[in-house]
Amino acid sequence: MADKISPMPITSSATKKLRVDKRKTLINKKIRTQALKTIKLFKAKPEEKKLAEVFSNIDRAAKKRIFHPKKADRLKSRLSKLVAKK
Repeated sequence: MADKISPMPITSSATKKLRVDKRKTLINKKIRTQALKTIKLFKAKPEEKKLAEVFSNIDRAAKKRIFHPKKADRLKSRLSKLVAKK
């Protein structure tokens, strides 16, 4: 059982990295949740006015690499089509 991976960091730099990762995870989760929530609300009731806010949230998530840039473009395209249908 000597080759079993330890769940806790051993070196001091690994401890610091864990601390940074926890902080970044919280920030990324907040940005992702906000983007997905605005997308969901927009899909329920697509309006031209809300489009800028939704695009802003999607772009912010793409900039932070929470969404892949091409996924962000695809989302924006599909949401624009919803407004055009109306």
